[in-house]
Amino acid sequence: QVQLQESGGGSVQSGGSLRLSCAAFGDTSSNYYMGWFRQVPGKEREGVAALYTGGGATYYADSVKGRFTISQHNDKNMLYLHMNSLKPEDTAMYYCAAGWARANKLVPSEYQYWGQGTQVTVSS
Repeated sequence: QVQLQESGGGSVQSGGSLRLSCAAFGDTSSNYYMGWFRQVPGKEREGVAALYTGGGATYYADSVKGRFTISQHNDKNMLYLHMNSLKPEDTAMYYCAAGWARANKLVPSEYQYWGQGTQVTVSS
């Protein structure tokens, strides 16, 4: 079991930056995928970025490439999402997730553990 807790959301103007954090608790000794997802009311949850805690490739949605960066602390217990050049369309509830993501790393159904979410609001 892995428990996840997000923080760092808030309100920012277009073009601004935010850093989201996700603290992982519980059975974090194994390597697995961790990702950031977002959802707005009335729409499906979508993948933003993901990585493998054992190192290697990172994965990004086309809409955030070049603006967002996913990273982890060395001990794998902290996951970050650095968001730059934010746009109003980035406004959403952002969720941290962990799982084994055997297929598409940015599909929510590939992840087994979820945090409660943190709100990001970007005003124009």
